[in-house]
Parts: sequence; C-alpha cells; structure tokens
Amino acid sequence: MTGSTAPTRALYLLLGLLLLLWSSNFIFAKFALRELPLAMVVGLRYVLSGICMMPVMAVVRRRSPAPAQNWRLQEIPWLLAVGLLGLVGNQVLFVIGISMTSVAHAAMITALSPVLVMVGAGVTGVERITPIRVLGIVIAACGVVVLQFSRGATGGASGKGDAVMLVSVVVFAGFNLLGKPLAERFGSLQMNAVAYGGAGVLALPLVIGNWTRSAQASLLAWVGVAYMAVCSSVIGYLIYAHALRHLPASRVAVVLYLQPLLASLLAVSILGELPGTAFLPAAALVLGGVYTVERFS
Repeated sequence: MTGSTAPTRALYLLLGLLLLLWSSNFIFAKFALRELPLAMVVGLRYVLSGICMMPVMAVVRRRSPAPAQNWRLQEIPWLLAVGLLGLVGNQVLFVIGISMTSVAHAAMITALSPVLVMVGAGVTGVERITPIRVLGIVIAACGVVVLQFSRGATGGASGKGDAVMLVSVVVFAGFNLLGKPLAERFGSLQMNAVAYGGAGVLALPLVIGNWTRSAQASLLAWVGVAYMAVCSSVIGYLIYAHALRHLPASRVAVVLYLQPLLASLLAVSILGELPGTAFLPAAALVLGGVYTVERFS
C-alpha cells in the first residue's frame, strides 16, 4: 500500500463514520425525547458539548502551526450572539422539530441546508444565482411540497414538525452566512467552541431545574443525549472539518446526500417508522435539487 493510498482510504473511512454519526443522531434524539423533558435534552446537550469543546479547542490551538487569531474583549458578545443565535438556535429548533415529526421527514428537510445557504448568499449579493441554480432550488422546493403528502403509517410526521425543522435549517443557513467572516478570522473551531461554551453556561439552569423530573429516565435516554452532544456535535464536527482540509468539498458533500437515506433506513429498522408512498419521489426531488445547486456552485 503506497503512502498516498493509506491516508486517502483512512479519510473515506472517516467520511463513512461521519455519515453514520450524523444519520444516527436522529435516532438517538428520538430515544432521548421519549423519556426526558425537551428542556432537559436541550440543556444537557449543550452542557456536555461545552465541556467537550473547550479542551478540544485548547489542544488544537496549542498544536496548530498557525493558531487562529485571538479575539478582543469587545468582540466576544458578537461571537456569542452569532454562535448562540445560529449554531445553538438551529440545534434547539432541531430537537423541537424532531419531537414533532418523523425521522424521514426531519432528515430530508435537513438536507436542504446547502440550498438555503445558496439562496441567502444570492439575496445578500455574496454569490450570483445562475439559472441552473434556480432550477435546483425549485426542484428541491417541489420535493418539500411532495413530502407533505407523505405522512406514512407510523413515525408521527406532521406539518408543524416539518415547519419547525425547516426554520432550523433556515437559521443554520443564516449562521453560515453571518459566521463566515468570523470563522475566517478566528477559525470555525474557536467560534463553535465559544458558542457551545456559552450555551452550556446558559443551559445549566435548565439541567438543574429538570433534574428531578428526569430521574426515572432509562440509561438509553441518557445515552441518547450524550450521543447528540459528544458523537454528533463534537466528534462529527471534527471529522467534517478534517475531511474538508484534505478532500474536495464535492466529495465531502456526499455525506449530505446519503444522510437522509441512511437516517430513514435506520428509522425503519430501529424505530419501526414507515414512510408514506410519496416519500421516495420527494426524496428524489430534494436530493436532486441539492445536487444541482452543489454541482454548479
């Protein structure tokens, strides 16, 4: 095995692990929300994420040959505001949305993130929206419309839950646009660590206040929250950032295309969710639209 082949193979194995981590996040969220109050799931997730991210940031900064720029005191509120309203707001809405709809619907709507980032970039003048990109946006939007006709026999899909998931993706797209200058200046790891650390401090009262109500939850519910915080948020983010440094973005984006499909399959096999007959056509439209937008970006 040559020296170049081994690292490349390892990178693709990491992408496979990332796909599994992010797809399973929907399942573990369902496990947690079955037994724990929503406020506890949200609060504990950010407490654990903050605890994990801060030392990770310190280690990465110490080992980096070109450490990210340190922030000034007056810049901390802006960093916190962008991180909390975008990154954290997106995840809070994700937890609320997944509690109200099926995994299949939630995963498919989450896949719209690149499309909404492109729309925001076009509206703000950051990028030019070409006719082919408009076509991709329209195709993806049609997929979401078709998705609303696919309720399924089980899984609890609902229009309200889908709407909350869509708002969470809109918030995340806004975070990408607003946070890009900060990420370029301070590094995305440093910005995310500040967001998670600040969210953990703010969420601590939620954890304390809901501790008594959560005492009878099973081990699986607690594992669900821990998985969302550590595996999806921290480990998943680090793999994603590492892959982007060593592989073309188009190859890393394959995870975005496969995640909704794998999450839906996991929901069928583990949770017993049965998507409706219109789900596959909707999935084809959404993923086809996302691919078109990404391919011609």
